[in-house]
This record gives sequence, C-alpha cells and structure tokens, in this order.
Amino acid sequence: MTPPNVVIQATPLDLRAAFGLDAGPAVGAVASFLGIVRDAPGGGLQALELEHYPGMTEAAIEAMVAEACARFGLAQARVWHRVGRLAVGEPIVLVLTHSAHRQAALDGCAFLIDYLKTQAPFWKKEHGLDGAQWVDAREADDAALARWGVAARNAA
Repeated sequence: MTPPNVVIQATPLDLRAAFGLDAGPAVGAVASFLGIVRDAPGGGLQALELEHYPGMTEAAIEAMVAEACARFGLAQARVWHRVGRLAVGEPIVLVLTHSAHRQAALDGCAFLIDYLKTQAPFWKKEHGLDGAQWVDAREADDAALARWGVAARNAA
C-alpha cells in the first residue's frame, strides 16, 4: 500500500512508512529533507507547538505538492508534517521528491521546503524559560521563497 502524499499528524513521524515508496521504473532519483526542532538562538527553547486547521492545511499543502510536481516534472512528492507540542530534537517535517533525474528531485525538495516555511497554514509558538510566544515569519524564509519566483503571503 502506498502511503499518502500529505500527512499532518500529532504523533511521531513514521519514517519507515514514509520512505516505503513504489518509485516505478522511470524514477532515477529520490531527494529528502528531514526538519528537526532546533533550540532557539541563545538556547532556552523547551518546546515548539504547532497548530493548524484540519482540512485547510492538507489542501494547501496538496496544492504546493501539485505545483512542485508540475514545475519540476516530479513523478511524486510527499510532505509529512507534525503538529502539537514537539521537543527540541524531534523531527517536525519530512519532504520526499521523486523524479527521473537528481536535479529535479533536489530542486523540487528545496522548493517545497521554502514554500512550506512561508505559505503553509501552521501557527508556531515557542515555549521557553521565559514563557511562550508566537513565532512570526522570518525575512530569510521569504527571501528563500523569492528565489523560485514566488512572493510571500505577507509581502507588501
């Protein structure tokens, strides 16, 4: 059974299941990115909490996956993302892209990560030693998305 392309879940990512692909004879490359919750600059992050609207988030990410497949000629792309409270060091997102050639797989993977960082409807809250605070979009993430010719949602 082929795993779904977009999964949003509160439980730990099952990397074995995510990588359980039937790539097919035309696929010559699979690129992957595993994002991990990292400590905040200066330390002190105790947890990262992600919220989303079920249904809306999956639909938005499905659209991103479809765009990446069309733009880079991908045979398939997969995005599995965590929500809920995550500790430092826990995997938060997995992106897999399949294509005939490595450059398309690598570019598609990078595109999806850049797109997810700025366009995916997740709300992030950092829990630290001094309490909790919501995380705003970062200019560096908007700049990374701009290299693909896509404007950030909040760009003026």
